[in-house]
Amino acid sequence: MRLLNLIMVIALTAAAALAQQSLKPGSQAPDFNAEGLDGKVYNLSQLQGKVVVLTFWSTKCAICHSEMPKLNEVARRYKDKDVVFLALTMENQGKIEPYLKKNQFEFNVLPNSFGIVLKYADMDRNGTINMGFPSYFLINQNGTIAHKSDGWDKTARLDTQISQLLVSE
Repeated sequence: MRLLNLIMVIALTAAAALAQQSLKPGSQAPDFNAEGLDGKVYNLSQLQGKVVVLTFWSTKCAICHSEMPKLNEVARRYKDKDVVFLALTMENQGKIEPYLKKNQFEFNVLPNSFGIVLKYADMDRNGTINMGFPSYFLINQNGTIAHKSDGWDKTARLDTQISQLLVSE
């Protein structure tokens, strides 16, 4: 009976640990395929060898609205470098196109990205998603997460980290 109880405790502990998800710098970035508004299909594993900046955002996010001009500056600075900027949103094309007409975004925008959010978001034991918007994931040339942050005014740090990755290649 004790052995059975011990096995049950170990199994439940392992299941709880697996249910929790938190991607950290140094871990492999989850692969994905997604179609952008430009009609191209973006596959993360095919972008190896480049620095990839993922920004998760929403049209309803006030911080995203104020961060967009700063992010556009960063994207323009690396336009002719081996850096790919992808802006992922859970919203559909019909929702974001009117927004983008008024608010230009220099990133390649990937709508309908809920499945990718599930791969990148922190989750608790109950599977509740915990992801601030905007969220940033900087992925190095080997497909490893080099930097992760979210919230207000993170673009200067993001810019510095991109520069460091390009120098180290």
